[in-house]
Amino acid sequence: MAYAFIHDVPADEAMYREIRKRLGDETPPGLVAHVVIRREQGLRYVDVWETEADWDRFRDERAEPVVDGILQELGIPHDHSLVRFEQIEVIDAWLGDHDHSAV
Repeated sequence: MAYAFIHDVPADEAMYREIRKRLGDETPPGLVAHVVIRREQGLRYVDVWETEADWDRFRDERAEPVVDGILQELGIPHDHSLVRFEQIEVIDAWLGDHDHSAV
């Protein structure tokens, strides 16, 4: 069964673009889908991973170090209390075969 979540973060598009740039173009092992939505309060990530372990590994080994570095450069504390995380249950994921990073 897939592991999925909604992650609301107090970031803007410029911060997100820098994070993605530093993460590189290689798709993380286990990632099924990652969609970023602009909201009034920041950004919402909707992620689907093959397993929770895949997400945990990516978060711990790649995402958190990159986010920590960017926030330190901006002088912003990495305060997880400002982040909302909700695990969701995926019924289906219908994905196209194109990279929509420029959408």
